[in-house]
Amino acid sequence: MAAGRGAAVLRRAWRERRAALLEPRYTPLVAACLCLAEGGVNLWVIRRVPYTEIDWKAYMQEVEGFANGTLDYTQLKGDTGPLVYPAGFVYIFLGLYHVTARGSDIRLAQYLFAGLYLLNLLLVFRIYCRTNKVPPYVFFFMCCASYRIHSIFVLRLFNDPVAMAILFLAINLFLEDRWSWGCLLFSLAVSVKMNILLFAPGLLFLLLQRFGLLGCIPKLCICALLQVVLGLPFLLVNPVGYLMRSFDLGRQFQFKWTVNWRFLPEEVFQNRVFHAALLLAHLAGLGLFALHRWHSSRENILTLLKDPAKRKPASPRLTVNNILYAWIVFILFSSNFLGVCCSRSLHYQFYVWYFHTLPYLLWCTPTTKLAHMPKVLLLGVIELCWNTYPSTVCSSISLHICHGLILLQLWYGTAPTLVSHTPPPSRKPTATSKKAQ
Repeated sequence: MAAGRGAAVLRRAWRERRAALLEPRYTPLVAACLCLAEGGVNLWVIRRVPYTEIDWKAYMQEVEGFANGTLDYTQLKGDTGPLVYPAGFVYIFLGLYHVTARGSDIRLAQYLFAGLYLLNLLLVFRIYCRTNKVPPYVFFFMCCASYRIHSIFVLRLFNDPVAMAILFLAINLFLEDRWSWGCLLFSLAVSVKMNILLFAPGLLFLLLQRFGLLGCIPKLCICALLQVVLGLPFLLVNPVGYLMRSFDLGRQFQFKWTVNWRFLPEEVFQNRVFHAALLLAHLAGLGLFALHRWHSSRENILTLLKDPAKRKPASPRLTVNNILYAWIVFILFSSNFLGVCCSRSLHYQFYVWYFHTLPYLLWCTPTTKLAHMPKVLLLGVIELCWNTYPSTVCSSISLHICHGLILLQLWYGTAPTLVSHTPPPSRKPTATSKKAQ
């Protein structure tokens, strides 16, 4: 009899073990374990793997010019060339410049970026906990298994992780229905690096859905005003120089660093017609997704311009009580992914632009038991492509194939849809409006 009870306990433990790996409701538990493991992994990487200098020294030289009183953006430069990031980058890395003894204490900088890595991971896990879509076992591939991401954070000290951490904080605020604060943080992320603008079409769609045209204008003003405030010292001295350097959309990239277009001849890669074709493909993709994947109503998409209260039928409000969190995340992540697929060039540090969104993009659509393995395989092939240095014709073509398969799944799969939900009776009617203001 005792043996029977023992066997029952073991069977129950085994069932819970399987559930912890497969059921999204166990995400907080798995996330806590992985964050603890990641603390050790980052310490091991910092102490055992040699640091490689790429851009950190140039960052410090660029902000040192500002520290010495140079306000003409065209005069701020480092060993790798002129400063090409907006003003938010200057202020954040100026702080790191002073904390790390003018950038000389590399080990301290690595520890700070390890802390940033863990913070970024916590913010990402909080998003995944809200969406309740991805089986917890997938998060192992998002954490400990990625060499390239650890390298970008703690061995290279790029500014891309800083921008993405702020972005994920903004998304958490959107999920809390704090749209004004979220827009402020979104704009701050843009001021660190412009790749955050790839999320902007999705954010604009959400703002129009939530507030209508007139209602979203104040939110857009928050974004614009922060850019003006941060750039004001440089705008007063040389406004044209600041705008051309920090928001240079026509910048040419070197062919030797490209990860995604290695299979093309260099003259095609640098051709402006090719760049224009990519831009048109990006805009077409955004338009198709906005019309057929993001817009859940049968009404014309132009109804988004109306006040939500005047729409027929009235649109459900995008609040924490009557929206699938997954719907907001789907729009933002797919908007960014479309931009990555159509990028003129992807460099190795750009992997962090969409790495943490890949599990959601792969598992946000219904998944049968047999479909899990191909999705894990896709993650593995993408990781392999980004770890192939220098990139090859095979690795770049494979990356595009993987991106294409994800896009097909997002298009033909069942995307999250906007739903109505009646708020709980105990909720105060004014609480949501205060958050959204």
